[in-house]
Amino acid sequence: QLQASGGGLAQAGGSLTLSCTVSGRTFSTDAMGWFRQAPGKDREFVAAISWFGGNIFYSDSVKGRFTISRDNSKNTVSLQMNNLKPEDTAVYYCAADPDTLALSDYEGEYDYWGKGTLVTVSS
Repeated sequence: QLQASGGGLAQAGGSLTLSCTVSGRTFSTDAMGWFRQAPGKDREFVAAISWFGGNIFYSDSVKGRFTISRDNSKNTVSLQMNNLKPEDTAVYYCAADPDTLALSDYEGEYDYWGKGTLVTVSS
């Protein structure tokens, strides 16, 4: 139901845009989040956006470099990643927290997950 795409290889300082397409559910009332998991590390929060797009927050590690957005008419949420760093290398997951006005950085709040897309940043 959640399909992430757009991962790949980038050089440090470069950019990538991830997209997540949602099907089979009412996307427009879901808060959406992006998480990532680097090799050998726990999954961590990256960014979240409310269902109407008015509330957004980011982890400190990506603030000022990444931008989350959504298009409810296309059932998609995107993550624009600029000024990439080698430490951004990870599998990136999109997730849906249904029927909520709140935003959370806790993965347990998210009921639906995509399979992830790999981002590799070379130095």
